[in-house]
Amino acid sequence: MKPLVSIITINYNESEVTLDLLQSIRTLTYPNYEIIVVDNASPNDNPDKIKEKYPEITLIKSKENLGFAGGNNLGVKQAKGDYLLFINNDTIVPKDFIESLVQTLQDDETIGMVSPKIKFHWDPTLIQYAGYTPMSHWTIRNNSIGYHQKDNGDFDAEGETQSIHGAAMMVPKSIVEKVGMMTEIYFLYYEEHDWAEMIKRAGYKIYYQPKSYILHKESVSTGKFSPLKTYYISRNRILFARRNFKPFQLWISLLFQCFVSIPKNSFMFIVKRQNEHLKAFWKAIFWNLKNSATIG
Repeated sequence: MKPLVSIITINYNESEVTLDLLQSIRTLTYPNYEIIVVDNASPNDNPDKIKEKYPEITLIKSKENLGFAGGNNLGVKQAKGDYLLFINNDTIVPKDFIESLVQTLQDDETIGMVSPKIKFHWDPTLIQYAGYTPMSHWTIRNNSIGYHQKDNGDFDAEGETQSIHGAAMMVPKSIVEKVGMMTEIYFLYYEEHDWAEMIKRAGYKIYYQPKSYILHKESVSTGKFSPLKTYYISRNRILFARRNFKPFQLWISLLFQCFVSIPKNSFMFIVKRQNEHLKAFWKAIFWNLKNSATIG
């Protein structure tokens, strides 16, 4: 018997999008999995229709919007699987994408997390993720390897990478039991990078497995460029550094933020007359100042 895989996905006002994912999951060739859908207190959606169309799933209806980490953690608490597969609801999966991920984790118990190759749904010939570069101690940003490049075989080498991609990541349940679940202070963005750092500090590797892939519609919930996204990315970028950088690295990054990043972004939003983004950006800065002693 193959080990049980718990597939966990979050729905927020996107039942139709979630139904598309579940339709693709039904074609999976992997023989042993369960599906957990967490509805994050959708205000303008009826998640019950997901259960009606796919009665085999476990539908958890949260009473409040817990964000990415909180919603997934709610699913973890119900999961029975040996392996936990966290996957965005705005993805489509090919029928054989689970096998290689499970095999990777079974073959090397020092691997704590694995992500597949991620390609764009709107153009499956283009890559979104083929691993990550290290997080810069200046900008507190990393780069997705292969981003917007053709899937021509150049990114087909599996191996250790610096961070995981939250759109699709598989983690052994034993690792979660040792290291803990995702911290919920982020709400949106950077929480998977933070979790990867926790798992690396525990002595495990982060892995990229291109034998598996998914198609990602990207940012359906929050919008590709919304004030909400501006706020959480700006807030959490600094929060990530505060939680994960060593003191000297943190001072470097904070100096860069104060004298380069913050003035540059403010100027950009002013010039483009993006007042809502400017407000969201400064709200993110003030959150970190107000919560200087809080790192989750």
